[in-house]
Amino acid sequence: MPVNQVLEMVNEALKIALLISAPMLLTALVVGILISLFQSVTQIQEMTLTFIPKILATFFALSLTLPWMLETIMDYFLRLFDSIPRMVN
Repeated sequence: MPVNQVLEMVNEALKIALLISAPMLLTALVVGILISLFQSVTQIQEMTLTFIPKILATFFALSLTLPWMLETIMDYFLRLFDSIPRMVN
């Protein structure tokens, strides 16, 4: 198998992993920033205040984007499995 083909497969896999993880990570980031702003404005310095809203928001983002994630992964694996016969020389 040529090196260029392997690099292309790895590059595409990394792009898919980034795309799939982005909704949950961005949701947790935004919620974390909003809670930090709230804590700094109200001067409430409770460390455990951030966990429950982040978990709930991440779960909500996962439940909204799960069909898209599964479709993206399925498309990638179907393309990968279809390309297996062309990889073998």
